[in-house]
Amino acid sequence: MSDKLHVIFGTGPVGMAILDELAKQGQRVRMVNRSGKTSEPLPSGVEVMAGNVADPAFASHAAAGASVIYNALNPAYSQWVALFAALQAGAIAAAAANHAKLVVMDNLYMYGDPQGQPMSEERPHQAHTKKGQLRAAMARDLLAAHHAGRVQVVVGRAADFIGPRVWVSALGGDLVIKPAVQGKAAQVVGDIDTPHSYTYMPDIGRALVALAADERAFGQVWHLPTPPAVSTRRMLELIYAAAGHPLKVQVAPKWLLRLVGLFNPDAREVVEMVYEFEQPFLIDDRKFRHHFGWGATDLETVIGETVGWFQGRV
Repeated sequence: MSDKLHVIFGTGPVGMAILDELAKQGQRVRMVNRSGKTSEPLPSGVEVMAGNVADPAFASHAAAGASVIYNALNPAYSQWVALFAALQAGAIAAAAANHAKLVVMDNLYMYGDPQGQPMSEERPHQAHTKKGQLRAAMARDLLAAHHAGRVQVVVGRAADFIGPRVWVSALGGDLVIKPAVQGKAAQVVGDIDTPHSYTYMPDIGRALVALAADERAFGQVWHLPTPPAVSTRRMLELIYAAAGHPLKVQVAPKWLLRLVGLFNPDAREVVEMVYEFEQPFLIDDRKFRHHFGWGATDLETVIGETVGWFQGRV
């Protein structure tokens, strides 16, 4: 086992995907979340600490001895404004206090409406949503901390998640995979016949660990490897075929999301993001592929492994 310690803030699907990759490499790992508990057993030797990363003192203590810190924290949609920036500030403080590298999971919200064009790392931040503007501000803070010499930071950005452990996402277990396995109707939004990028969770874990190991990657943003986009309808067809059921789908209109949002604050926050599903929403991952020499898992494997994981759990 390696002498280096990797500390992962967050034990959701991203944190667990990072752990999977680090475990393959025989790395020492500590995980940190609020409860000190995880949804599945962890490999031998992996410890979990409980606490609030938004508290810089706790975050610094939890990351003691780390050579690399991965920030895989992601509050519920309705808690983004209240919690997200403080969690990131705690991760930056922890990295600075421990002279550790900081690897951050990010998304595409800061780019705003792409007008159907592929999004590369050079795209300007033109967020028109509350959550996109928050992400843009957090991205500026991260790179400012790097350029000021406080910490070494590298940022990985992905499209909507798909894969094992992904329950909450446009193609997540709750809305799509579980209903497919049970032969029920998937719940989606927007125009399902327009192409949309979906990033496979194991690829995210592998890519973030690869970024951490490459000194040349730091101080930059990287779009993580993502399969070529197909329509959401095509993704659903493949998912239902793998699950052994005919396609059933219900497309929720915005007015219904707004109605549900009167009672469900997380659903309310979805409304401003529906633009992503009303036009082509495409991530350009060429920078990563050209630099590292590998790309996304093929779509057949993505679907097969995702459906297989959920079939044993729903």
